[in-house]
Amino acid sequence: MEYSLISHSRYARSFNPVKKKLLLLAIMLFLWVYMAYSCVGYCSTMPRMVVDYRVKETQTAGKRTDNSGVDLMSKLLSKPQGWVDLETDYDEPPIRTASRDLLNNEVEIDQTEDWDEMRGEQKSPDQSPMSSFSNGSGSKKLPQAIIIGVKKGGTRALLEFLRVHPDIRAVGAEPHFFDRNYDNGLDWYRDLMPKTLEGQITMEKTPSYFVTREAPARISAMSRDTKLIVVVRDPVTRAISDYTQTLSKKPDIPTFESLTFKNRTTGLIDTSWSAIQIGIYAKHLENWLQYFPMSQILFVSGERLISDPAGELGRVQDFLGLKRIITDKHFYFNQTKGFPCLKKAEGSSKPHCLGKTKGRTHPNINPEVVQRLRDFYRPFNMKFYQMTGHNFGWD
Repeated sequence: MEYSLISHSRYARSFNPVKKKLLLLAIMLFLWVYMAYSCVGYCSTMPRMVVDYRVKETQTAGKRTDNSGVDLMSKLLSKPQGWVDLETDYDEPPIRTASRDLLNNEVEIDQTEDWDEMRGEQKSPDQSPMSSFSNGSGSKKLPQAIIIGVKKGGTRALLEFLRVHPDIRAVGAEPHFFDRNYDNGLDWYRDLMPKTLEGQITMEKTPSYFVTREAPARISAMSRDTKLIVVVRDPVTRAISDYTQTLSKKPDIPTFESLTFKNRTTGLIDTSWSAIQIGIYAKHLENWLQYFPMSQILFVSGERLISDPAGELGRVQDFLGLKRIITDKHFYFNQTKGFPCLKKAEGSSKPHCLGKTKGRTHPNINPEVVQRLRDFYRPFNMKFYQMTGHNFGWD
């Protein structure tokens, strides 16, 4: 009996270390599996190039044909007026005209701007460990909300601010689906979107949609319930900013003044130049109102986005049906750049300002040219105020 007890005691002492080692190995294995799963979720949300020209032509699922809609202007405006009556020297150019546009490389310029932003020092909200882990599940959906314009109005700032909200998931680069890549089909478009969970909103932004004639019908064909956001800015300042961007890429282009006028002596404005044409907001809006009611379009002031970002973001969150999570506490004003920055972007402990492509110094423009442009835009601005029910104070 004594021998049996001694043997049992020795066996127990030799067994305990083995159990401890097995338990330690089991814990390490569990941690390794967890880290591997998190890595898979992270990799699935990494930004990727949004333009794939090798997409098979047979991928036609979700294609839509454009259909002309019913003109709602007569219902919205008590006294509809012909556009020629608003401005005697305005000749409506074809929407895709390239005359004196200096935009032979516009696609390359826009994409360079977009990817410069994506290569910034900040960590994208999509790359935080928690959001990456959660996006190991979920599914890709077509966007329920789109920032459709306007170029150089503040769309990049708005998108980056909105991505702080936990219920908004947005693709970083501009897909340009409804203007340049529509033939690739809706499946291709959906595949560009980030994964979302139930209750989250999928978003994208492509400012050129606002001035693309086919875009309203195409978006309506995808979903008539799509919410549209337009960031607008003083059209004169916007035109100068547009020119400044092109000048940074092509320093040898003609002066702003020479591009503004068809005839400098008569002061006739060249509306075929896209920098001028984009700012005729009322004309472009008329096209969108044929397919979407005004209640589905929110106009964000580019000026107020700088002076009161929290206030404008509050309006956007209300429009999207989201809780007001983005508030004053998220912003600080950067004196050097001249616009607000995020105190802490989602997924990063560092402040986040937009990249070097934003906040460029504008060239000096002859005051007489600026005044002539203000006179040109004034009737269109008044029409735009009437259509939207909001005075943006540009005059």
